[in-house]
Amino acid sequence: MSLRRVYAIVLRQFYLLKGNTSRIFPLFAWVAVDMVLWGFLTKYLNTVVSGGFNFVPVLLGAVLLWDFFIRIMQGVTMAFFEDVWSRNFLNIFATPILISEYVGGLILSSIVTSMIGVLVMVFVATAFFKLSLFIYGIMAIPFLITLFLFGIALGIFGSALVLHFGPASEWFIWPIPALISPFAGVLYPISTLPGWMQFISRFLPPAYVFEALRAIISGGPVSGISLILGGSLAIAYILLAYLFLTNVYRHALYTGLIARYSAESLS
Repeated sequence: MSLRRVYAIVLRQFYLLKGNTSRIFPLFAWVAVDMVLWGFLTKYLNTVVSGGFNFVPVLLGAVLLWDFFIRIMQGVTMAFFEDVWSRNFLNIFATPILISEYVGGLILSSIVTSMIGVLVMVFVATAFFKLSLFIYGIMAIPFLITLFLFGIALGIFGSALVLHFGPASEWFIWPIPALISPFAGVLYPISTLPGWMQFISRFLPPAYVFEALRAIISGGPVSGISLILGGSLAIAYILLAYLFLTNVYRHALYTGLIARYSAESLS
């Protein structure tokens, strides 16, 4: 793998942002709106619920972590879509770049762009709604790592789907976080779900993260095995997603589909 080629992919995304400032606005605007909306909701709940329970670390903290996961996933897919929308995908792979180098560039681009949103979220949550990430302690690190890895996995998987079915299928990718969220237990315990949904939750790394988050807030013990299982699942999904992408890429290359790539069709 050539780090210089990986850097070239990242540099292309930088020039896209630099050349059009309207691309920067979505990196932080919607996450800021989410923080404000959920922040005021948690403040309201704190005023109507007796017992002194603080909803800020439970709800607002969960939304912050979930938005972090979404930013990571969309950071990968958006970098991929930029090449699709500009009809630049074929040009890129006419060069000696490897698929692993291209994916590495997408991941690094996602880290850079998502950090903008994360910093805005943390600033709004802490400055206006008194959310302290220190309440989660050292456990905040495995939380973020697990969500980061799973976001990368879904980003790669979504890119592979669009490469296989065509640019028009990008609308299948945007709803993925919303479809996962009911099973991930972002705002409520997994135990509240029916049995068949709980079974699906066992295969979703975020479910382990948010269950552990609620355990910390309630003062209960956090299962280290559960967090290890969640992280292991996330790593496994990255490997499977990358394998899927490479297979789709080879198929598109050998069949000539990559040369007929257009936004007007699904194949």
